[in-house]
Amino acid sequence: MTISTVNPATGETVRTFEALNEREIEAKLQRAVAAFAINRARSFADRATRMRAAADVLDARKNELGKMITTEMGKPLKAAVAEVQKCALVCRYYADNAEKQLADEHVQTGAADSFIRYQPLGPVLAVMPWNFPFWQVFRFAAPALMAGNVGLLKHASNVPQSALAIEEIFVEAGFDAGEFQTLLISASQVGPLLDDERIKAATLTGSEPAGASVASAAAKQIKKSVLELGGSDPFVVMPSADLEEAVKIAVKARIVNNGQSCIAAKRFIVHESIYESFEQKFTAAMEALKVGDPMDEATDIGPLAMPQIVKDIDEQVRKSVDAGARLVIGGKRLGGNHYAPTILADIPQSAPAYREEIFGPVASLFRAKDADDAIRLANATTFGLGASVWTTDRAEAQRFIDGIESGQVFVNAMVASDPRIPFGGVKHSGFGRELGVLGIREFVNIKTVWIASMPDEVSMPVGD
Repeated sequence: MTISTVNPATGETVRTFEALNEREIEAKLQRAVAAFAINRARSFADRATRMRAAADVLDARKNELGKMITTEMGKPLKAAVAEVQKCALVCRYYADNAEKQLADEHVQTGAADSFIRYQPLGPVLAVMPWNFPFWQVFRFAAPALMAGNVGLLKHASNVPQSALAIEEIFVEAGFDAGEFQTLLISASQVGPLLDDERIKAATLTGSEPAGASVASAAAKQIKKSVLELGGSDPFVVMPSADLEEAVKIAVKARIVNNGQSCIAAKRFIVHESIYESFEQKFTAAMEALKVGDPMDEATDIGPLAMPQIVKDIDEQVRKSVDAGARLVIGGKRLGGNHYAPTILADIPQSAPAYREEIFGPVASLFRAKDADDAIRLANATTFGLGASVWTTDRAEAQRFIDGIESGQVFVNAMVASDPRIPFGGVKHSGFGRELGVLGIREFVNIKTVWIASMPDEVSMPVGD
């Protein structure tokens, strides 16, 4: 794939870049190794000063960077600016908390002293997607750099300006010795990097095939990897729920990022006693959405990132209808990379909408007989990233929390990542965790220290 910025709203090729050659990649690898020696020796206070400076840069440049994000991948400008602000939040979170999260943990044993020490691994390769071109990177980079590691970023080929801007932000903040570097390379150049012994670990957010490829390559070299892959998140609504609020958040949860989000709600599982009312209200709210120019503050849904995505979801919708699904609204292209907000209902198991992730503004509706049936439908997927459950019955909420197979369950709220809590999935949605204390501990050596005994301190002569 060409490394270039192609404005999805206009189809205009804004800027094109050449992939790095082997000599240039080698120079960056050498710089990363040297930078690791510097960053691992820095105190937490020193790293925190730089990380807070990165947050300040993000805040100061949020509007400019938001326009860049929108130009590269098409999300509404207001959402792009909010993404930049969230990156500043994660920088400040780890600046404030990394030292205590990685402090020695003393364990009572029979030894004179025993404790756990957390030490950085070295250069970590991050393979990141286009849909949240800043947030996906910063939620890796902030904890990784604060832990003393260094980062090498292979970003998606359609967001090269975002990739370069992120490196510039860290340099401006004082991480100026190569602690974070962007590699403008093709997918075919990732394999040799994973084989290189100087790369100590890898993280990927993206598709199942990409995740399987990176994890397999890393495993062959006995390297740690963390994967955050796709999702087909259930949004369960039970009779006791506040229906008006559930509908409002259901729309927001489906169209976040133009519907191009792994944790967007995609399958709406509604108890049969309130199903008709939910469908009616949900349909009216989806029909009221404005599709258009992502730079317009009034726009709810901008263009999808690439023509291929439009083609793919249009095919999934068409095949689902052919298989017997009922098309409630939408189901059509609107010109360029725009796709109409779409609702499918009465979906048979043979339809793509029943079993596949649809990465666009398409909602799939299902009826559930009771809580057990809702849990069955929620788990009827190979994915297990997140789930949203709407009920005011505490016992019922606990059943869903325990029964749904996912990395996170949100009750009476839409699924969202937060720097303070771990984020990740199960099943084909990946493994490992980002964010929170578990996220910063993914790329460290968790070292056990056992001191059986130690002589009492002896006073040494001072000298003449």
